[in-house]
Amino acid sequence: MGTDANRTGIRYHASISGFLRVQLGMGLASIHPAIPSRLEGVRIYGSRLMTATKEWFRDNSTLVYFLIAQFIAIGAGAASILAYAVKLETRVYTMEHRGAEYTVARMEEMKLKIAILEQGIKQNEEQIKRIVDALTREIGKKP
Repeated sequence: MGTDANRTGIRYHASISGFLRVQLGMGLASIHPAIPSRLEGVRIYGSRLMTATKEWFRDNSTLVYFLIAQFIAIGAGAASILAYAVKLETRVYTMEHRGAEYTVARMEEMKLKIAILEQGIKQNEEQIKRIVDALTREIGKKP
């Protein structure tokens, strides 16, 4: 590793891994006006690792987009399952909170409705029998 500072105000730090960091001093343009224009194409905080990472993302962009879409789909599925669980838990809580009396009352209402329907069915059967008997009596009479 090394550090160097010279009279132009440029400092650079190099490490074993290949990172190079350059810091420009304040008085660079006053020393020589062409120095800033010569450094325009130089990456100030570049590294080989960052370049390799960017190239990998460019080469495998389809894979990256596919993985992002998968994560979104998995998140949507998890949210759906969570919403269903909350809905189910709400139903269970309501039934537990209202208790057995509410359930028994509902069952009694259903029994009353069924009894009323059965009475209506019996009345309709009796009316149909009377109509059938009246029509068969007339057919039975021969002139």
